[in-house]
Amino acid sequence: MSKFIRKVAMLALGTAFVAFALVVPPATAGDPPTKSTYQDIEQTLGSVPGMFKVFPEVGIAGAWSEFESVQLNSATALDGKTKELLGLAVAAQIPCQYCIYFHTAAAKLYGATDEEIREAVAMAAITRHWSTVLNGMQVDPAVFRQETDAVLAHAAKMAKAKAK
Repeated sequence: MSKFIRKVAMLALGTAFVAFALVVPPATAGDPPTKSTYQDIEQTLGSVPGMFKVFPEVGIAGAWSEFESVQLNSATALDGKTKELLGLAVAAQIPCQYCIYFHTAAAKLYGATDEEIREAVAMAAITRHWSTVLNGMQVDPAVFRQETDAVLAHAAKMAKAKAK
């Protein structure tokens, strides 16, 4: 990864943490919300994994809330398998060996097959490939949108004709 890309990634990550910090009310070490957060993590996961222990206590309540309310929530628009396959695809692009291991195992827990896992990673690679081409060649975004709309309209027309 180039130094420029790392700097951009770190800037984006820093911006995300600042935005997160502005939304989540501060807590201090040992406050009841922090203690109750660790208790909730342990009750939910059976233990408090190291990734939560190394997170700053001042932000653990917000970090756990995000993790629990989106990733672990079965009442969201995406089912668990889909969320984990998305997580794996992103993790493969970052790349993050920890996330790849976690999301692969979690996707399998939710019933993902080896073929679905391979396909999720392949889709990430295809997306990265064409993103590189489109961005590197500075394709006009308006033209790209027009062409995409035309291709999708054609696909819809073909699907409709096939359904008849």
